[in-house]
Amino acid sequence: MAMPLPAQLHLTLPLWVLELDLAGRDFAGDEAKVAFAIELSRRNVEARSGGPFGAAVFDGHDRVVAVGVNRVLQQSCSVAHAETMALMLAQQRLQRSRLNEDGARMVLATSSQPCCQCYGASFWAGIDRLLIGARAEDVMALTEFDEGPLPADWVGELERRGIAVARDLLRPEACAVLRSYGELGGTFY
Repeated sequence: MAMPLPAQLHLTLPLWVLELDLAGRDFAGDEAKVAFAIELSRRNVEARSGGPFGAAVFDGHDRVVAVGVNRVLQQSCSVAHAETMALMLAQQRLQRSRLNEDGARMVLATSSQPCCQCYGASFWAGIDRLLIGARAEDVMALTEFDEGPLPADWVGELERRGIAVARDLLRPEACAVLRSYGELGGTFY
């Protein structure tokens, strides 16, 4: 008898995400948003619940819509990256595949530059701004990750599609998380 094909996908963030207290937190400004993404990446490493990557989606009023951390091994899913997790959760929360389809301004803040997969996902997710901590070369120098190929002018490609990009926000802090992950052996991403 053949096994039935799966008809549902279930991905989860670690339980510590449910304990995040966002009350009274001020996420105005690009650095505050990236600092939060870096905080998520650090907590993921410290809890050994995934790789050293964190991301958060913010609305135009600087409110957190959704967060994501790397869950590839824990979920047996190669697309369970921080950015894709945050984008998918935001889409589910708002019940729309293009987050900014109603004219709302949406921001994706990441602890590290999106890999080729997350770069592609940002085109169609409906974000207006992408805020980045560490660069891809930092990720590859400090960890075992291969970030994959991007177009030579990847920032220009995003900007041509209406997505403003800010890089190197709190880059040393983001690199510190990558370094600590690498020093721990990086076996739990």
